[in-house]
Amino acid sequence: MTSSSAIRFLYGLQLFGIKAGLENITRLLAVTGHPERSYPTIHIAGTNGKGSVSSMLAAMLTAAGYRTGLYTSPHLADFSERIRVDGKPIPLDAVVTLTRALEPVIRKTRATFFEATTAIAFEYFRDAGVDIAVIETGLGGRLDATNVVQPLVSVITNIGLDHMEYLGTTLHAIAREKGGIIKPGVPAVTGVRMKSVFHQLRAIARSRQAALHQSRDLVRAEILQRGLDGLLLSLTTPRHKLPEVMVELPGDHQAENVETALSAVELLPCGIRNRLTAGSMIRGLSEIRRLSGLRARLEILQKNPPVILDVAHNPHGMAAATASLGNVLPGRWLVVFGAMKDKDYGGMLEHLYGHSRLIIAVEPRTPRALGSREIIKFLHARGFKGVDGHTVDNGVRMGFAERRPGEPVLITGSHYVAGEALKFLNCAR
Repeated sequence: MTSSSAIRFLYGLQLFGIKAGLENITRLLAVTGHPERSYPTIHIAGTNGKGSVSSMLAAMLTAAGYRTGLYTSPHLADFSERIRVDGKPIPLDAVVTLTRALEPVIRKTRATFFEATTAIAFEYFRDAGVDIAVIETGLGGRLDATNVVQPLVSVITNIGLDHMEYLGTTLHAIAREKGGIIKPGVPAVTGVRMKSVFHQLRAIARSRQAALHQSRDLVRAEILQRGLDGLLLSLTTPRHKLPEVMVELPGDHQAENVETALSAVELLPCGIRNRLTAGSMIRGLSEIRRLSGLRARLEILQKNPPVILDVAHNPHGMAAATASLGNVLPGRWLVVFGAMKDKDYGGMLEHLYGHSRLIIAVEPRTPRALGSREIIKFLHARGFKGVDGHTVDNGVRMGFAERRPGEPVLITGSHYVAGEALKFLNCAR
């Protein structure tokens, strides 16, 4: 088995779609002796922000000297981005070795792509000797393949309407699924602000005798300055008063993510928490991309004129991204936009209308992609100016040709769009 054939085999498992339940992942992990039990974990769910919070936590833990595993999804440009240790992606030879070892049971159980990838991640972290692993859910929480871990802390970033065909059509139905990661007796924290949803999560926590905290009750982040390079925050935690902390990620919504990440730190056992000094937290937050590998969160690929990449893929995420970007780049932008068929693309586009001079519709190379023609029909029916860029590569090329002098270009709508744009622009690393 070569690296290309191993990746091809794993991608081929997408044929089995998405399966809710823990039976397959439990059987896969039993074959390798349950590696997920050999190191402590932090488990993170949420509709938006879970990737940023996961990466913030991993970066701070790495800055504190812990050998840190990080499992996130989806990837942007390369499969190995999903599984990292101290910010470095899993080597391809490790993917081959672990895929070969698991292939018989993967075939026998008809495991999905995500189930197989989760098993590979857990085993790789054990082989790599991680001190702690930050584990992000793929979809939902209660029946997500990652929900076999017994974490030190459970984290729920926020809850919005997304993946409704799997998780339910109301915020409360989705909250039940996300709240499924709360474990008996394990402290939990959430960035959820809506009272009724928080009360529902608290009821789940109480039924499991787990203490649930709202992040803002533990940590306060005040925005001092906004810029394309990130946020300057004043932070107050139970242990520290940090008057000026630079967070590498731009966007006001990242201040809430910082509150959630630092709240999770405060709930860790004291033996781990005490090594997370003010210095390691400051360094982790100021070097998130290098220490965790996080990309495409209002990432500035070019400053003059600005080219911005973001993975917002639902209305809540797009609202946060456009509002934050509008604070530092007022005026109109040229937007390259693509989305998946199962997403509320109309809701996303509504947040782009007021900021966009022109929207170029694109269609990433995946069967899940919404056709660029459908996006154009939607725009034209509402009297908005849009042109069909067809592929992501061509749409980005058109965007650079069509933009006016100094006009910012925003590339957004999906992880798939961001990943293909990175490859086209040779920015993937």
